[in-house]
Amino acid sequence: MSAGQLEGRVALVTGGSRGIGRGIALALARAGADVAVNYRGNADAAEDVVAEIRAMGRSAQAYGASVDDFAQCEAMVEMVATDFGGLSILINNAGIASRGQTVADTDPAEMERVMRVHAFAPHFMSKFAIPHLRKNHRADIVMISSVATLNHAANGAPYNMGKAACEALALTLAKEEQKNGIRVNIVAPSLTVSDMGQKLAKAVAGVSDIHELDKSFPFGRVSVPEDVAAAVVWLVSPANAYASGQKINIDGGGMAALK
Repeated sequence: MSAGQLEGRVALVTGGSRGIGRGIALALARAGADVAVNYRGNADAAEDVVAEIRAMGRSAQAYGASVDDFAQCEAMVEMVATDFGGLSILINNAGIASRGQTVADTDPAEMERVMRVHAFAPHFMSKFAIPHLRKNHRADIVMISSVATLNHAANGAPYNMGKAACEALALTLAKEEQKNGIRVNIVAPSLTVSDMGQKLAKAVAGVSDIHELDKSFPFGRVSVPEDVAAAVVWLVSPANAYASGQKINIDGGGMAALK
């Protein structure tokens, strides 16, 4: 995607301080967007992303908020719209992992926490963003889901359920907001190099370094945030004029999976 494709547009990326969210925030900025970087706990990491974006000549600011909190979502979206003079791209990326328990052994508190982040949070964020998105000739919402929804593996019910709900929300919104010029799509990564990916690789495959899995993955490597970000940037760009209610799996052709 060439620089300037997203000139004049403002994006809000939840969970944008690290991992996939960081990759998306930087890619949007490279394509010309100004970016609001949401974070929950690590303000320094968020400010590092902001500094990288500003070094590209784009506007950026960090916003601390827990996206599973209704009031915090409302306050953040209003601050972003005020600070940047509008909002035309929402990336619902923030996520947490579940603990790998069977349904019988899952703590109800974990179930609620994971569902709130993956299902409630995108709903809250979309609800508050939509009035601002509707003011634009072109606006986009992208949900970052997971290939977990393709096979619903054992020992991950909270995460599987949360991501499935996130996708259901996207497909519903695509129908509701089409008349308002808002395209809503889903990007679903497989295991990706990130803090969460590293924890998953250790928990499921027993490796201390996620890159130990490279040779067993498609194209000789585990996915990286830039792979996911490239799909996101295309979806929100003028190159995508007509795709909405669609899902792109970033999984090396359906072959990326932990063994």
